[in-house]
Amino acid sequence: MKRLFSLILATGLMTPAIAQDVKFGFVNLDRIMRESGPAVKAVKKIEKEFAGRDADIKKLTEQVRGRQVELDKGGLTMPETERRNKERELVKLNQDLARIQREFREDLNARRNEELSGIQERAYNTIQQIAAQEKYDAILQEAVYVNPKLDITDKVLKSLSDK
Repeated sequence: MKRLFSLILATGLMTPAIAQDVKFGFVNLDRIMRESGPAVKAVKKIEKEFAGRDADIKKLTEQVRGRQVELDKGGLTMPETERRNKERELVKLNQDLARIQREFREDLNARRNEELSGIQERAYNTIQQIAAQEKYDAILQEAVYVNPKLDITDKVLKSLSDK
């Protein structure tokens, strides 16, 4: 194992000319998924699509708060049966609210993933086109450090907005 490592190290040290001919690039896919034209349009489309349900959830949340305040204020002076009925009603409203919120989050996440997967595919195709046109040997997506001159994210963003 040591011999193999030494051989790889020696080969790497003896061939700096080969390393100079390799062209690397870097792309920040998270930034592309946040800032690209298609991603921004998708987010707006999803927000518009789910705005009605979000408003309904906000109304129901206010209704639950109102009932809780009503029960807190008048609970001690109400007859026992009325108080128990209001408590049951409040519990049911809280359960309904939790269920509706969970379904909303699940639907929203599924819809977001659906939209963003198409955008991610377009981004990968765009990255491959840029790599082929500009003769990159490798495009990296994650790195500990990247020299800004290797970052092609802006090219990808521009190319995606042009389409």
